[in-house]
Amino acid sequence: MKNETSQVFTARWVLPITAPPIPGGWIRVAGGEVVEVGSESVPLDAVDLGEMALLPGLVNAHTHLEFSDFSEPIGQPGVSLNQWIGMVISSRGQTNPTQKQHAVKAGMREMASTGTVLAGEISTPPCDYPDGGPQLIRFSEVVGLDSKRGDERFAAARALIDVDDRTAISPHAPYSTPWSLIERCVDLACSTNRPLAMHIAESPAERELLRNGIGEFAEALKSLGVWQEGLFPWGDQPLIRLIQLLSRTRRSLVIHGNDLSDPEIDVVARYPNLTVVYCPRTHHFFRYPDHPVARLQAAGVRVALGTDSRASNPDLNLWKEVQYLLCHRMDLPPGNVLEMATVNGARALGNTQYGELRVGSAAVFGGVSTAASSVEQLFSDLAENEFQPIQC
Repeated sequence: MKNETSQVFTARWVLPITAPPIPGGWIRVAGGEVVEVGSESVPLDAVDLGEMALLPGLVNAHTHLEFSDFSEPIGQPGVSLNQWIGMVISSRGQTNPTQKQHAVKAGMREMASTGTVLAGEISTPPCDYPDGGPQLIRFSEVVGLDSKRGDERFAAARALIDVDDRTAISPHAPYSTPWSLIERCVDLACSTNRPLAMHIAESPAERELLRNGIGEFAEALKSLGVWQEGLFPWGDQPLIRLIQLLSRTRRSLVIHGNDLSDPEIDVVARYPNLTVVYCPRTHHFFRYPDHPVARLQAAGVRVALGTDSRASNPDLNLWKEVQYLLCHRMDLPPGNVLEMATVNGARALGNTQYGELRVGSAAVFGGVSTAASSVEQLFSDLAENEFQPIQC
């Protein structure tokens, strides 16, 4: 299909993501959409991007923009999750609303400048987001072991969902959100047809709390003054029960999943509406054992990538997550890694205009320098060179 106002781009490589890389490929865009993808007979009016791989814009499936003013992660590498959470709470208490808004804007600018076009943002109301920059699905965070606080946060999330179709819901985590409140969040997600995101299986200490009601997390909650008698333990197989609860929603994001066991992975795999979001450099910051991402993919689970926040990551550049995996997880096929940074996140967030180069997809893309003559060399160049947004 040709349009008088269309524009054609060609490059040494075009990576549709959901199809094999195309050497010397081209795309035609019109009206903000891709209207053709070609592999032969480059149109004469094409803009030649030269020695470059052309890719769709990146999708960051999990971040917390309110921490974007941190210059480095909180704590030392290898800090325990419960200690880190205490540091985060202390740091958050020193931030006023104006500083929070500045941090959110800075985070959005950083994501846009490094090629992210769609993101799953964990939002703590009240929070305003500027126009422009990446499209956001804003997961309003619900947290509070105390019933009064939990009710307040749930009411705030529900009020936002009632007036904004970009708002979804996020019961924070099993250690911070009682089972009954998680059930209410699931019910709200189902009745409003919104996605849900929840931090799950972040560390073995979380599992010990849920199964036995003791351990590092229990002591941390007590020291923070938020422990509530009768909320823990949850009994045998708590994460399987939780995964099955989340499966009732149209779409749920299982954030992190660092400590998922094989039986739990098998349960996740039963539900195609569930996506595990892996944050590689945050996982590395905490010095956890190898993430079960390869087992998840082998089981057929959709896995997307996120940056988490600058409280646990040096930046919000999703391409750095891609490069980390290309350089450190040789058990993952490079094509799968690219899917995790693009189409998988878009499908998890419910915006299928993003994440791939195909007819009907949004004309938002970026490029990586390469003079590769083979797919193997192409992926090697992707592991070394920066991703740059391309304006059309």
